[in-house]
Amino acid sequence: MSSISIQKTSITRLDVDAIVNAANSRLQNGGGVCGAIFQAAGAAELQAACNKIGRCDTGSAVITPGFKLPAKYVIHAVGPIWHGGAYNEAQFLYSAYKQSLKVAKENGLHSIAFPLISSGIYGYPKAEAWRKALQSCKDFIDANKNYEIDIIFAVIDDALLELGMKTMTDLNIAV
Repeated sequence: MSSISIQKTSITRLDVDAIVNAANSRLQNGGGVCGAIFQAAGAAELQAACNKIGRCDTGSAVITPGFKLPAKYVIHAVGPIWHGGAYNEAQFLYSAYKQSLKVAKENGLHSIAFPLISSGIYGYPKAEAWRKALQSCKDFIDANKNYEIDIIFAVIDDALLELGMKTMTDLNIAV
C-alpha cells in the first residue's frame, strides 16, 4: 500500500530509491536543497550527468544517478518561481510533483523523497506549496492503485513539519 509521510531530516541522508532535487531549468548546481544534494552526491559527477540532459522545463522532471548519495537516483524537478500566483504557478508546481512521480514509476522505483519544491529561494508561499505538493501526490496514488510507492517529504525545521502535518489532516491524508 502506498503512503505519504513527512520526516524532519536532511533529504541527502535518506536511503530511498530516489530523492527529488528542487532544480533550476538549466540543471545547474544551485543553492539551498539543490546545493546540498549536489554536494552530497559529488558535485562534478552530478553536474556532468545533468549537462548531458541539458535542461528541464518548469513543471517537468528528469532523472540522473544518485552517485555518492544513499538514494540510487536523483529526480530533478523544476518548480515555478513565485510571481504572486497569476502566472500558472500552482499548475506548474502540481505538475513538478506529478512528473517526478511519473518518472519514478517509469523507472520502477518504489520510494521517493521530496523537498517542499519552490518554497525556498523561489518564494512560493509555504502553506500553498504544501497543499499543491500533497494534493498532487495523493492524486497520483489514487490514479495508480496498482503501483506501490512510499512518498516521504524531508523538511529541516519544526514549523514546516507542523504546517505539512496540518495540511495532510486538512486533505484527509492518513498521518
